[in-house]
Amino acid sequence: MTIRSLLAATLAVPLLSVAAAPAGAEHAPTRVHAPVDQVINALPVADESREGYKRTKFRHWVDADRDGCNTRSEVLLEEATEKPDVGPRCRIDGGQWHSYYEDADTTSARGLDIDHMVPLAEAWDSGASQWDGQRRQRYANDLDWDRSLVAVTARYNRQKADQDPSTWWVPADNASCQYLTDWVGVKTRWGLAVDEKELVALRERAAECPEAVVDVPLAN
Repeated sequence: MTIRSLLAATLAVPLLSVAAAPAGAEHAPTRVHAPVDQVINALPVADESREGYKRTKFRHWVDADRDGCNTRSEVLLEEATEKPDVGPRCRIDGGQWHSYYEDADTTSARGLDIDHMVPLAEAWDSGASQWDGQRRQRYANDLDWDRSLVAVTARYNRQKADQDPSTWWVPADNASCQYLTDWVGVKTRWGLAVDEKELVALRERAAECPEAVVDVPLAN
């Protein structure tokens, strides 16, 4: 069962709001707005498999709009707390960023990684292995929801690597609920599954974030 059908089946639950499709379109939800625990419970549960995974199967850091800035640069420009100067070929100088994983500021764009909130390998394990190359490219360069890709210090992005919430969590206490809704939001947006250990970890974190809400548009 897909995430859309699972979420549609929970429409009767109080506080769960899913935006309707335009008149004449298929009756599929286009956006989810709901308490995080309800959204977690609507995620499909499945065993994971990394068979056949290669990072190159997700073409990333493309320049989709051909403005000279690739996806990495677009995220840096969008998330800068102090805007940098942008030179030829989208060369970024100056600026400041906040790495929310450890609640720290940095002025070094080179010291930042752009983290796929749900790592590419985890996405593969959770359903992306069944996608075509075009959809995987869209996933790897998702600028249409601002929580899919986040600029964080390289140290913590590489510490996280391809781990899910059952084995890695953000170090800053004040980042925990944001990370929870970001992770669940990406899984929901792209119709990705969770395995049993991941589900347990998400439910435990949700208990610590009783007011957290997921608000995410669903990817086509």
